[in-house]
Amino acid sequence: MAVGGFAVDDNSRAFSGRVTASVVITCIVAASGGLIFGYDIGISGGVTTMQPFLKKFFPVVLRKAADAKTNIYCVYDSHVLTAFTSSLYIAGLAASLVASRLTRAVGRRNTMIIGGLTFLIGAALNGGAENVVMLILGRILLGFGVGFTNQATPIYLSEMAPPKWRGAFGTSFQFFIGIGVVVANCLNYGTAKISWGWRLSLGLAIVPSAIMTVGALLISDTPSSLVERGKVDQARDSLRKARGKDIDIEPELAELVKTSEAVKAANEEPFVTIFERQYRPHLVMAFAIPFFQQLTGINIIAFYAPVLFQSVGFGSDSALIASIILGCVNLLSIIVSTFIVDRYGRRILFLEGGTQMIIGQVAVACVLAVTTGVSGTKDIPRGYAVLVLVLMCIYAAGFGWSWGPLSWLIPSEIFPMKIRTTGQAISVAVNFATTFVLAQTFLTMLCHFKYGTFLFYAGWLIAMTLFVILFVPETKGIPLESMYQVWERHWFWRRFVSLP
Repeated sequence: MAVGGFAVDDNSRAFSGRVTASVVITCIVAASGGLIFGYDIGISGGVTTMQPFLKKFFPVVLRKAADAKTNIYCVYDSHVLTAFTSSLYIAGLAASLVASRLTRAVGRRNTMIIGGLTFLIGAALNGGAENVVMLILGRILLGFGVGFTNQATPIYLSEMAPPKWRGAFGTSFQFFIGIGVVVANCLNYGTAKISWGWRLSLGLAIVPSAIMTVGALLISDTPSSLVERGKVDQARDSLRKARGKDIDIEPELAELVKTSEAVKAANEEPFVTIFERQYRPHLVMAFAIPFFQQLTGINIIAFYAPVLFQSVGFGSDSALIASIILGCVNLLSIIVSTFIVDRYGRRILFLEGGTQMIIGQVAVACVLAVTTGVSGTKDIPRGYAVLVLVLMCIYAAGFGWSWGPLSWLIPSEIFPMKIRTTGQAISVAVNFATTFVLAQTFLTMLCHFKYGTFLFYAGWLIAMTLFVILFVPETKGIPLESMYQVWERHWFWRRFVSLP
């Protein structure tokens, strides 16, 4: 297998295992943790276009919309409105760092349960909110819930999946995020005409959180987590169910025990260890991949899709329908990724998807520049608004089979056991920190940069595609405990790690 120009021995058969019904069911249940994140992304944008919601909490937005002289890009430029959206992500950042130790101490499964319960409480508070303080407090609790689940779930999937099919199982987290977005958009469309519809949309977030929490109670923890906590017999049972009764799981279990004992013997602080020179490649990926994922602009566009489509010429209902279409395209493209990620590898999807997104963003910028003018005060003809939707779908499809699922998959599979939860915590924290900044600034950026906002993201897409070409190795089919090979044989990263 080629990795950055070097051959890597394919050790995927070293620890064999077929795809069993048990591992499929277990991973589907675990991946449902993505539902709560996706549901929140979809709900937030739709609710912020509902007039009863805006009238109660953000009346200044309605006053701007009533002003005929307002620039179409600036109608929704409200700091309080963006605080509503982005407060979740600063809470998620804090929770993800705490979740690193929690995931090691109580396990991946139990961390998901804690996250689900916290999210459920936040959803109930949002549904019953009477003022902005209650609304943002609920968002903060949602953030804690998402922070815990986004930390534990990708690790759970990577540790449970057979190496040969780890990519497909890992992308299922993004698939459930996509389902959450589509369901939320459909619900927003159905409740938009009801005066208390926003309460229904926000409050029904308890449903995906309840599904995930109950599901997590019914599955076992990962073999790696159980071994890490000294529960070797339970780890053996979990591994046997995951790999199949006719598979000799003792070599894989022995490797897990050996790695765990070495970690305990070293007795090192993971947040210190990860900064050692030999883990420089891992640390760079923990920062760069989630940072770049958010700078594709996808989550910001997903948050504000209804707002964005209303700004470029759709009516309120049409904007919600356009958001549903965008979500469905993204969901279908994730399914494509699931089927091809373990056949063609991660790098080719990164490169194709990145190129496709660059084309989509530049094309959207060109259409908006021509139709709205430099000032952004012209109305967009209906036909051009539809063209914007088509171009956004091309962009969303590119994300759905590249940076979407792979940005969760890669960080969950590259770290050795001793720094795995720490590396994932940094990755999730960077994701939330970047999302917070972008969510807090997107509407202002849209107001001042106008169509140039899309060129801003296109520029970042070019940078991250070059980063993949030069620095991201192929990890397809490599067992987690053998992942050191990809760094030792990479043209650049091998200078930081030493061959045994």
